[in-house]
Amino acid sequence: MATIHDVAKYAGVSAGTVSNVLNRPGYVAPKTRERVLGAIADLGFTPVQRARKFPAGRQRTLGLALADLANPFFVDVALGAEAEAKSLGVGVVFVHSGDDAAREQDNLDVLVQQRVHGIMIAPVRALDSALERLDARDIPVVFVDRVDETIEHCWVKTDDVAGGRLAGEHLIELGHRELAFVGNFAGTVQVDRRFDGFAAALAGGGVVPERIATDSWRITDGRQAGAAIVGRPRKELPTAIMCGNDLTALGVLLEFAHHGIRVPEDVSIVGFDDLSWSEAATVPLTTVRQRRTEMGRRAVHLLLDEIDHGDTHTHRHELLVPELVIRASTAAPRSARSTV
Repeated sequence: MATIHDVAKYAGVSAGTVSNVLNRPGYVAPKTRERVLGAIADLGFTPVQRARKFPAGRQRTLGLALADLANPFFVDVALGAEAEAKSLGVGVVFVHSGDDAAREQDNLDVLVQQRVHGIMIAPVRALDSALERLDARDIPVVFVDRVDETIEHCWVKTDDVAGGRLAGEHLIELGHRELAFVGNFAGTVQVDRRFDGFAAALAGGGVVPERIATDSWRITDGRQAGAAIVGRPRKELPTAIMCGNDLTALGVLLEFAHHGIRVPEDVSIVGFDDLSWSEAATVPLTTVRQRRTEMGRRAVHLLLDEIDHGDTHTHRHELLVPELVIRASTAAPRSARSTV
């Protein structure tokens, strides 16, 4: 019996493209679609229908694959998804990848073996062949937070550009002109989007922010970035810094305190997430709030709609609006204060 991979090889396309021809033909160019349909006819391929996989009456179970539960952001997403699923009588199986792509692949295989009805995923990397293999297996997938916005699947995420713009506008209004952005640009597309919004807000005043790259999203990375910044002469310090997430911002804040750099008197700091830790920091952190539990709740509804209405389901892309939460870590720069 021919498989979807046999069809893909015969037609010279990916298994994901074959799946799209079968389930979402409008996403495939007409010539490619004809070539795939020809391969299906030549090989006598018969796709397995989802309705045959799960007997009537079986409780629906969803998988939730999270990039890194050491990051409280993903814990909140999981809590939102679990609460919503429970209210709908749906089970959820969680897996945690520790920001390791190989471990993520093993976890996805486990979810497939558990025969979950669909998978919500905040992936280690936004684009990965492992995710294409899920598509080839005809498993509904919804992306959460970490996603290439051009992807065909359903996804839900924060409007990162808008969030960066909120932070930039706030700092410009305070009078800051020497600004930096600290973040893990190589990790996912969100930091680039947040920087784009931040830079756009600054551009109106002719300000170009410095980019300071970190290796990851954690407090230790923020401390390393903070140490590099405080090693400069005091007159060369930025007056304000936006960080790509709260954990990085908290690391910078800790390192500044260790070296006697006062926040916000010497340098203002803005984060992104609004984790519970941020309000409880020694200097409560100004940050861009993401609706994290709501993200998990919406992902559940997107996935269930695809599971229940696969033939008529239309993929939806949901951008959640962020909110700036102003706390004690931002103030006007000293030069601006001295003129008041």
